[in-house]
Amino acid sequence: MPSPDSTPRLQLRQISKRYPGCLANDAIDLSIAPGEIHALLGENGAGKSTLMKIIYGVTHADTGEMLWQGQRVNIRNPAQARQLGIGMVFQHFSLFETLSVAQNIALAMGAKAGTPKQLEPKIRQVSRRYGMALEPERLVHSLSIGERQRVEIIRCLMQDIRLLILDEPTSVLTPQEADELFITLRRLAAEGCSILFISHKLAEVRALCHSATVLRGGRVAGHCVPAECSDQQLAQMMVGEAAALIGEYPKVSGGAAYLQVNGLSWHNPDPFGCSLSDINLQVRSGEIVGIAGVAGNGQDELLALLSGEQTLPRDGATTIRFAGQAVADLRPDARRQLGLAFVPAERLGHGAVPELSLADNALLTAFQQGLVSNGLIQRSKVETLAQTIIQRFGVKTPGTHAAARSLSGGNLQKFILGREILQQPKLLIAAHPTWGVDVGAAATIHRALIALRDAGAAILVISEDLDELFQISDRLGALCAGRLSPLQNTTNTLLSDVGGWMAGHINHTHSSATA
Repeated sequence: MPSPDSTPRLQLRQISKRYPGCLANDAIDLSIAPGEIHALLGENGAGKSTLMKIIYGVTHADTGEMLWQGQRVNIRNPAQARQLGIGMVFQHFSLFETLSVAQNIALAMGAKAGTPKQLEPKIRQVSRRYGMALEPERLVHSLSIGERQRVEIIRCLMQDIRLLILDEPTSVLTPQEADELFITLRRLAAEGCSILFISHKLAEVRALCHSATVLRGGRVAGHCVPAECSDQQLAQMMVGEAAALIGEYPKVSGGAAYLQVNGLSWHNPDPFGCSLSDINLQVRSGEIVGIAGVAGNGQDELLALLSGEQTLPRDGATTIRFAGQAVADLRPDARRQLGLAFVPAERLGHGAVPELSLADNALLTAFQQGLVSNGLIQRSKVETLAQTIIQRFGVKTPGTHAAARSLSGGNLQKFILGREILQQPKLLIAAHPTWGVDVGAAATIHRALIALRDAGAAILVISEDLDELFQISDRLGALCAGRLSPLQNTTNTLLSDVGGWMAGHINHTHSSATA
């Protein structure tokens, strides 16, 4: 624990920031000492992201002052923040997709650090050291969500930083990778680097952080030492009432198989992508099947083939069936007509169009639900649907006219999931449904998934959050190198079993029977 007598590395005094219709930060005080790992907690929309952007120079406070190592500063932009020694890993990525990993890192570090080619050996060295393997020459658009997160983290760790801001850094890491990251963060803190850590995983906050500041409604709701608090106490500080946040859901066996995948193999033409090999999978009506796996092991490819974004030739159409009907050659709209709903891993740009209003984003996938008549959009029905999603799922937003990009990550996730659930699908496929959302939003999403399951829908959840999968799944499996483990009843499965499957220790001789 850092000495309380040292001059704060960073000090915020009465920081306030107002947006139209929203006071995002209201007179916030915050102090971080050298070598301190300080957690910033709060619900989605509590003001955490706005405060981080002020520190990093992305946006500017309306009132208040910032002191860096005892000296007042006015950080005008991220470049100035980096010059001071402030690095930040954003929850939503800030990478150029058409450039390579090395080119992205070189851009952030500046010309003095060397050319992308010169940086490649150091990128390999640093990424291996922190347990987040990366190939520097790969183009970012070919990376999975988890691999892109690794680029963001490594890009910061390669710079000479004195304050590292991490916004949900473990959202796409396995427990083992998160443990390795924590070892690195503790080493950095021991060397004097300050760390501002944002996470909704309360157990890791308690294990890692020296102290915590809790925001609620844009204001400081309190301070605490996380190690001295329970998850329930931290949740209660964040949302006011934590009684319904930690849910235990009964396991069920389901009915007839709705989604059937038989012998699905697919060669990925991308040399850096993952090919699928002999995937056998059944998801029954009235059950939730969870699939775990380290990012980049075929999750994106399987999602694309199931959603229809990647189709197969007609002679391979029978490898994927909905209620017995061959669909592998059908496009997404045809599969939606058969009852499919889909929540992709990437919210902005894939799950929602950033610039469009929430009402228009509701229309994008729900247009087949009576929202279009004789080629004309029924605006009143679209508005009603958007408003229903906002109310039913507790989406914090000024209204249906708000652009998707204006929502916090958790609120946008609730809107996207609500949009799909309210279409009453027969099959819901959801990727990382609670990635980066707070405990209250995660509980809302979990209850909605369980309610949909109990209404008879077949649900497939692909996630890297093992706690979540064990909590809501009736059966579990894992992907490794494009191969799927047998599916086992969650009640008969150990965490070590799933960890072994994720590492490739898979007995495929039983896959047909257990699927």
